[in-house]
Amino acid sequence: MEDDEDDVASQTSESHPGGDQSLHETLHGDGSLWGRGRLVNGAMHGRWEFFRKDGTLMRSGSFDRDGQVGEWISYDKSGDPSKVTQFGS
Repeated sequence: MEDDEDDVASQTSESHPGGDQSLHETLHGDGSLWGRGRLVNGAMHGRWEFFRKDGTLMRSGSFDRDGQVGEWISYDKSGDPSKVTQFGS
């Protein structure tokens, strides 16, 4: 990811009705949202989004138990897709 990830400070989780899944948010040191997605038994799973300190979307894609899978899109600061990367499924 970009240099914004160097300032990740805290994490929060909320329970999901399934019990083994939770919505997880990680924050930059200034309290702005850095990443958001689901954890399944403590592992990143499903769609995740990562943000810059200014709130713009930086990268999005999916995880399968902590491993990146499928199409991941990086976005420039204006919000336009700038790079697409494919990961094995």
